[in-house]
This record gives sequence, structure tokens and C-alpha cells, in this order.
Amino acid sequence: MLTNLPEPLITFAGYKTSIQNCSKLTVSEYINDLVLFFRYIITARSGKNPEKIDMKTVSLASLDYDLAGSVRTDEIYGYMLYLAQGRENGVRIRARRLSAIKAFYKYHTVKSRRIAENPAKDIDSPTVKPALPKYLSLEESIALLESVPKDNPNYQRDYCILTLFLNCGMRLSELVGINLADIESDLSKLVVTGKGNKMRVVYLNGACKAALRDYLSVREQNATKFGQPIIDKNALFLSSRRKRISNQMVQTLIYEYLDKAGLGGRGLSVHKLRHTAATLMYGDGEGVDILTLQNILGHQQLTTTQIYTHLSNKKMEEAAEMNPLAKIKK
Repeated sequence: MLTNLPEPLITFAGYKTSIQNCSKLTVSEYINDLVLFFRYIITARSGKNPEKIDMKTVSLASLDYDLAGSVRTDEIYGYMLYLAQGRENGVRIRARRLSAIKAFYKYHTVKSRRIAENPAKDIDSPTVKPALPKYLSLEESIALLESVPKDNPNYQRDYCILTLFLNCGMRLSELVGINLADIESDLSKLVVTGKGNKMRVVYLNGACKAALRDYLSVREQNATKFGQPIIDKNALFLSSRRKRISNQMVQTLIYEYLDKAGLGGRGLSVHKLRHTAATLMYGDGEGVDILTLQNILGHQQLTTTQIYTHLSNKKMEEAAEMNPLAKIKK
């Protein structure tokens, strides 16, 4: 992605990667958003209507520090209007793209100091209303686990995958990336690599230990049943090709089992299993506390975790009744 990019973008990407330890995917998203922004600026300044131009055809050859430093605040507002009307981007996408612009100019005005003024510093981000996460009930979660046929040659693997998702709240990339070396010998815990390549410990409950033990007992046998050696020897979850299972394959499996459990067509996905784990652990506020849940899920900001407190108002109702003045009536 960084091939043939202008220097202002390359140095910014390097900072996000080497100093802020952002993942390749995150850096790629930043760069994609900035490429679109500067293509818009170049197009608008040429007198053409950005809404009538295929942005992929716009060259960034003229993008240097002088051009980036000459961008005005009103041009950024024009870009935000273009995103809303010309590209019909929703509020979340607009907020993300503005965030990339803010990060770019903050870096080049404060860190690299190649740009004198930050035209984005006083621009408010679009207000994003947090959506309540979709999740499975306890009964639906059990039905999903029971949807894996026991005569399936990959029964232990698939059951273990579902169990870890529903009990630990892992992200897809975290589960796929687990190595044998990441697992404690007594199966009490394992280490996953989350966003920004940050590692965290995941403690395993009885259900996870049992599912993991069952899978490990047949992992090598199942993978080598045709007499060929395992290719990705350290990968926990293997495909039929004896390699680390892919994100896409796991997603396909989850959709298949959701359908078998009668839960298809509801917009559920792998990530919704993470929401399910968080919701079941929080338990209407009667389970784990919100700070513990933040650590379990690997959220950097507590505000990200607090969305699960909105799923039930039970504790707030109880708190209101606990006020001594609640019994004082006219």
C-alpha cells in the first residue's frame, strides 16, 4: 500500500506503524482515507466537480508538504459535505475519515513539524450515536454450540472455536492467530494479540479447557489423516489443508452453524459472538464489573465497553429505589 505514495503519507504511515504500533490493517485504513481526501483537494482545486470524477484516476504526484500545508479549514468542510452528499457516506464513515485527517495534521504539525498550521484542529467530529450491539441469548448460545454435528470430522475443532468465541469474547483475528506456544500447559490461560499488536492474557473457564483439551487430542491426527505433515505446525486451529485456518473460513463456519441453529438471517456474525460473550459476562450488571470486562475484551477506552451497560437498566432502577428519599411521598 505504501508503494509510490507521496512522502507526507509515507512518513505518517511510518509513525503510525513504528511509534504507535498500529496494525497493518489500521495503517492501511488511515492511508486509504487520506488518499481519498487529497484526491478530493486536488480535484476541487482544478475546478472540476469531485462528484463527477472517478477518484481512483486522480494522481497524487503533486502532493508534497507545500500542498498539504496549504489546505484550508473550509476545504475540509467541503470534503465532509462531499462525503455526505456525493458519496452518501454514513456518519460513522465520515467520522472515521475526519479522524484520519486530524491524525495526519497533528503528526505533521506537532511531531514532524513539516507543516506549520493544522487546518483540522478546530473541526468537530460528526456525532456518532452508539448502536446497541446485537447478541445471542443464553438459550440461543447453547443452541449454536449444539448445532455442530458430532459426526463432523472437524467437530472438536469447530466446537472449540465456538466455545472460545462465546466464552472469551475474542476478536476473529485474535482467535485465528493463536499459536500452540500461546497456551499455558495446564490450559488455564492463553495469550492473544489484539488491536495495535497488543498482547493480553485470556483466562479459560471449565468449558473452554474441556473444549480445548478435546480438540488438542485430535488436532494432529485429523490434520495428518492423509499422511501429509502439518504445514503451520505452531498454529492452533488448522484447515483441511494443514495450514492455519483463515479468517474467511472461520466466518463461513460461523454462518453455517448459525443457519443450522435457526439463527440465520438476523444480521449475526462472528463479531456478534464477541458481543454475546460480553453481554453474558456482564449479566445485566450482576456479573463482572465494567473495568474487568474492559480488560477481558481488550478495549483501550472504557467508553467502548460501557455500551454493554445500556443493555439493561435494572441496576439503575435499583439504585434509584435505594435512595432514602424514595420512600418520602406526599
